Amino acid sequence: MNLTEKQQAILNGSEGETLAKVMKTMVRYGEVFGADSMVEITSEYNHLVTSFGLKALSAVYELFDQLIEAGAISKQQFSMDPRPLDPNVPSNFLQNFVFKNFMYTRQEEYEKQLKQLGLMNENAFTCACYMDEVGNTPKKGDILSWSESSAVVYANSVLGARCNRNSGVIDIMGSIVGYVPYFGLLTDEGRKAKWIVEIKTSKKPEAQLLGSAIGMKVMEDVPYIVGLDKWLGTLDDAAKTYLKDFGAATASNGAVGLYHVEGITPEAVELGRELLAEDVKTYVIDDAELERVYKSYPVIWKNKDAKPKLCFMGCPHMSIEQLTSWTVKVEEGLKKNNQKKVVIPTVFTAAPGVLEKFKETEYAERLKATGVIVSYICPLMYMNNPLSTKMPVITSSNKLRTYTSARYYTDDEILEQITGGAK
Repeated sequence: MNLTEKQQAILNGSEGETLAKVMKTMVRYGEVFGADSMVEITSEYNHLVTSFGLKALSAVYELFDQLIEAGAISKQQFSMDPRPLDPNVPSNFLQNFVFKNFMYTRQEEYEKQLKQLGLMNENAFTCACYMDEVGNTPKKGDILSWSESSAVVYANSVLGARCNRNSGVIDIMGSIVGYVPYFGLLTDEGRKAKWIVEIKTSKKPEAQLLGSAIGMKVMEDVPYIVGLDKWLGTLDDAAKTYLKDFGAATASNGAVGLYHVEGITPEAVELGRELLAEDVKTYVIDDAELERVYKSYPVIWKNKDAKPKLCFMGCPHMSIEQLTSWTVKVEEGLKKNNQKKVVIPTVFTAAPGVLEKFKETEYAERLKATGVIVSYICPLMYMNNPLSTKMPVITSSNKLRTYTSARYYTDDEILEQITGGAK
């Protein structure tokens, strides 16, 4: 790898043995992917994915202790993925016993390490760090060292920043040394689309369902999406919310790190079909294709006809726009079905900063009156408890469906179930 004089000096130990090891790790990582150089991280903040103090991650805690002791902390402050626990979220005695005594036994200790390494603030725990209320929004062209898949695909696609899908430890290593290897989605060539996806649906497609279909088809390739602008209009708050959920599904149901939406996302607006690679493939999505994809999802509940005991919304975390619009939807659904409160325990999750902002609106008390619980929790971390896995949990998140036993339904179907309209 061709290193600059400064990079080579760090590798040779000019800033200490520990930082030299970090640089060596990043160089070797880059060599695996054919990188021939390192580039400087230019974003103001970083984002780390591993926010949970799992007992099994002792090697990570030992590594972080070594970094802190050597003064090798992040060159940028960082946000984190959501915390795994919240006492406001329904759970029984046995679930809590497993959470606290077998799973997240080192949460408090781990969060102390994170503060020493460079955590932005005690509330900087969310998978949607790019929201204004959180304060970690990269600029177009910024070079990042992130690993949270839904955040990476959003930053690359909607914001036009540049980041590969890294692992949690590589993520912090890059932030500590200040450089990442130059390959993949950092390069102009790596950002070209290998697929044209034509949207030919009769109505606005469900974000999570459309993202799932595209992710499973293109896998890690970059898609160029045509026809979605008809439904999104402009890149306003509603469109950003849609693309947040859409991108999370492409990243979890496939391995997409970047997509272009013609007429909407910044690089597509700027470069158009110049973003297409040679010999692109075409994938047409119509109503029948979305229905086929939906019906292909396995239901892994022991009793497929079980009555849902919990509903999670917000994976990735919900936006202010979603919390507000869903408040109205739930109110209308309850009125239609002659109910006063939701008939299934329901949790809407969002970033702490978003929840604080939401509390300032009239909708917060209105949502509370419906019986819906708001939380900063990570639904996925809740569902990883083996006792939670046995519960019949429903969601409209394709990410949560993919990684856990939660069962996917469309937004409209979720609304019917939680407001008592489902038969």
